[in-house]
Amino acid sequence: MKQELINIYRLGVKELWSLIRDPILLVLIAFTFTVSVYTAATAVPDSLHMAQVAIVDEDNSTLSARIASAFYPPHFSHPNMIQLDQMDHGMDTGDFTFVMDIPPEFQQDLLAGKTPTIQLNVDATRMSQSFTGNGYIQQIVTGEINEFLTRYRANPTLPVDLALRMRFNPTLTQAWFGALMEVINQITMLSIILTGAALIREREKGTIEHLLVMPVTPKEIMISKVWSMGLVVLVSAALSLTFVVRGALSIPIEGSMALFLCGAALHLFATTSMGIFLATIARNMPQFGMLLMLVLLPLQMLSGGMTPRESMPELVQTIMSLAPTTHFIELGQAILYRGAGFDVVWSSFLWLIAIGSVFFIFSLRRFRKTISQMA
Repeated sequence: MKQELINIYRLGVKELWSLIRDPILLVLIAFTFTVSVYTAATAVPDSLHMAQVAIVDEDNSTLSARIASAFYPPHFSHPNMIQLDQMDHGMDTGDFTFVMDIPPEFQQDLLAGKTPTIQLNVDATRMSQSFTGNGYIQQIVTGEINEFLTRYRANPTLPVDLALRMRFNPTLTQAWFGALMEVINQITMLSIILTGAALIREREKGTIEHLLVMPVTPKEIMISKVWSMGLVVLVSAALSLTFVVRGALSIPIEGSMALFLCGAALHLFATTSMGIFLATIARNMPQFGMLLMLVLLPLQMLSGGMTPRESMPELVQTIMSLAPTTHFIELGQAILYRGAGFDVVWSSFLWLIAIGSVFFIFSLRRFRKTISQMA
């Protein structure tokens, strides 16, 4: 047993030295946990940001001026006041995402009890902004009209006041979600890439044959790759959370980082085993990259990180409950966002232990079979 642990340790150190001598993988690790995390938080937000708005004010009334002044950053840029004949050209050239046409005598008709219509033209090719901004604009216009009419007609207030409380993200800052989810996704991606690349690199360089003549077992070889590459990803994730998320982005982490890293270690146990399995199927790095796309995209898109699992078909939910990323995302969001303790996420820990054990045993059998064919 002691000799087995020594072999696993020394083989793992060998893997670390091999990684240090691979500048491409080192750049990939540094990029994914720094630039990629920062970009996901700031450069490509899913929320509405500085959308271009133009207003055709044919009424020139107090109400129309109030509506125009209600659009301001950061959701919208300051509106451009244009003429009616400029509306179609601005939409055709893509200068404006939204163009609102306030008709003549709009305020007068509204005070007379009529139901005038405001035309809103939306550039639907900009899907994310047009879908979200359409609802924002309706709320802004409705709010300004209601406040304006209240002054004139003194409508009684509702007997019930709805008090909203934004939990876990009071300012609804998109960067909080984007940065932390990017760290979680990069842990999954890099763990599979590094372990798979480590095995394929040895096969291409012929060093795997050297290991076969040494007094080491396939189990020791596989465990050494799992712990060494998992350690690299775990340390990189911890540094990213400390210096990029907390430092550069000033994003608060509510829960225990140590508890999250423990969950990440269990997740890495499963995903590194998955990387070994894919490397035994692929014959070279290009094939491994193609297999990685087939596996990684469903893991990231269907595990609840991009869209809630409740909105997915029940069959997809059932299948993805067997994926380690589903439970890792659950515990990651609970700990990092909501400050949950072990009493809340213990079930996710058990799931990761069970799934990781199954993946490890299955991958070890495949690895042994591949080694025996090479011997």
